Amino acid sequence: MAKPGKNNLITDVAGISVGQAEDARVRTGTTVILAEKPAVAAVCVAGGGPGTRETDLLAGGTLVDAVDAICLSGGSAFGLAAADGVAAGLKKAGRGFGLIDLPTVPKSPIVPAAILYDLANGGDKDWGEASPYAGLGRKAYDNASGTFRLGRAGAGYGAAAGAHLGGTGSASIVTRDRITVGALAAVNCYGSVYMPGTEAFWAWPYEIDGEFGGVRPPPDFSMNAEDWGAAKLNPSLGQNTTIACIATDAILTPDQAKRVAQMALSGFSRAIRPVFAPFDGDAVFVLATGKRALPDPTAATLARIGELAASTLARAIARGVYMSGR
Repeated sequence: MAKPGKNNLITDVAGISVGQAEDARVRTGTTVILAEKPAVAAVCVAGGGPGTRETDLLAGGTLVDAVDAICLSGGSAFGLAAADGVAAGLKKAGRGFGLIDLPTVPKSPIVPAAILYDLANGGDKDWGEASPYAGLGRKAYDNASGTFRLGRAGAGYGAAAGAHLGGTGSASIVTRDRITVGALAAVNCYGSVYMPGTEAFWAWPYEIDGEFGGVRPPPDFSMNAEDWGAAKLNPSLGQNTTIACIATDAILTPDQAKRVAQMALSGFSRAIRPVFAPFDGDAVFVLATGKRALPDPTAATLARIGELAASTLARAIARGVYMSGR
């Protein structure tokens, strides 16, 4: 059977580390998913109110087909500056894409990013002309390691999941043929992660070893199509989002990574209801570190990876909210 990796984190994928930083006064934070070497990447954006950076670079037919890191942050549009701090750290390390190989021309770090809206959570947002996000990005980059905190941490520090606390969650799975898939999510959704009237997560069928509490719905539970449970009651445009990253150690082409991202989107709908709303900025990135070849038949293996990405993402979303309440 497929089982979670050693730490049940996205960093169980060889070549991936994660760094996080928070600002308690502002009630916000940043998460960086750092690739040891440039990783093939893709993205799918499904929400109606996204905030992103360099996602066009991940479309087919573009110059660059690998990235150095993915940056997820609170702060709405201000939070996109967190990627500047990550890029500064990568530049210092000599990493990035070099169009011209001259010692006087710096390489350009490739850091796609996405943000969530946490500006109305009560934190002190009076930071003057310079937001804290570039500094948070650099601190998160410097903190990158194989382990990290879940719940009120990183990009999910100031998030809300429907009527509950949001947070940062992660999970992993290792297949019988040793392919590893990991997921990380910063959960700030409009919809509810809980089934109406219960303490059971929508993602409960995908739970492994009680990783988010082991609560199951009552046997007589039935769906009401208009009962969303503990969703945000009065949403405003731009105030909701779940942003995520999938990583795998498989060798993928950019097109294959895109297919995994498309399949991974169903992980959102397995864990949140409703999802992909006009005021959500839901987006999922995929990183492939290229450590393991796809076993034949490759199309079937790719389908397995995509499905595992979806179920692992659903688990990560539930873990983020569950750990925020611990």
